[in-house]
Amino acid sequence: MRTTVIVLLSVIPALTLGGQSQPLSPAVRRGLETITAADVKRRIGIIADDSMRGRDTPSPGLEATARYIASEFRSFGLAPGGDSGTFLQRYPIPGGPPDRKPRTRARTAPNVVGVLEGSDPVLKNEFIVLSAHMDHVGIGAPVNGDSIYNGADDDASGTTGVIELAEALSRPGARPKRSVVFLTVSGEEHGLWGSGWFSEHSPVPLAQIVADLNIDMIGRNWKDTIVVIGKEHSDLGATLDRVNKAHAELGMKAIDDIWPEENFYFRSDHYNFARKGVPVLFFFNGTHPDYHGPNDEPDRIDAEKESRIVRLVYLITQAVGNAAQRPAWNPESYKRIVRPQTR
Repeated sequence: MRTTVIVLLSVIPALTLGGQSQPLSPAVRRGLETITAADVKRRIGIIADDSMRGRDTPSPGLEATARYIASEFRSFGLAPGGDSGTFLQRYPIPGGPPDRKPRTRARTAPNVVGVLEGSDPVLKNEFIVLSAHMDHVGIGAPVNGDSIYNGADDDASGTTGVIELAEALSRPGARPKRSVVFLTVSGEEHGLWGSGWFSEHSPVPLAQIVADLNIDMIGRNWKDTIVVIGKEHSDLGATLDRVNKAHAELGMKAIDDIWPEENFYFRSDHYNFARKGVPVLFFFNGTHPDYHGPNDEPDRIDAEKESRIVRLVYLITQAVGNAAQRPAWNPESYKRIVRPQTR
């Protein structure tokens, strides 16, 4: 985020598609079950390890993180959506912030893009983006001798969520009808750089992106609640509410934005999709005393809680990905948020 007990049931859970509750198919359920607390803990431990040196944009640690994510996407059989047939989409770094020394190393940074083709011959030409930012703020003032700001919650938690979703949705039989773009961006902490570049240089037609589900900080705070910002702006909010109600076994309640005065809707990567006319939802557990500090460490993440949030996002992706109609804006929100596009 830029500055300014799973309950086991003996029945198969239901999936909401287009307002109707239907049993999960065995294949979709198997995909869901790949999302585990153990995997969440392991992947956050890799991304937020001291060796990544806080993943500033640009930095060797950020590059190592991007390579790790690309290798995971490749192992799941995703198609590369980056430059020249790779998973990496590079963008030029804007001028450095005024309170920092000019950067002397070469002016690019990576996004990581993987694409899962949809299962329907027509709807596969529409896309859902699942996004998170993989960067953090790097090295800072030491606290008790620790100067590495690991960003386990902000946003190794969201990045891990995207990787978990890529693994789950790519399982045989779990692909939705619409295609899915898995996107981890950098430069979020400096001004939404990576998502801004992607929105202007998307490898798939922007008009064919039907939704962005953005994940930024989902590993801390409440055990049974996740704030979902942007619910009121499109009928994605109604889809979320239906899916959430149908899956009480997750023990996760999705609630509206409780910090409207903070303008979080405009402060993470989903905004670069919303301003281009893409309906969005932003999954966010709020800040905490360790936000942008050296104590945002992997051992403070509630991996079991996060796994349930990611399972909820998986089910919403299935619902949106298989619905007959693409999500629709609230007209008043569209007038207020979507910027007129000029050539």
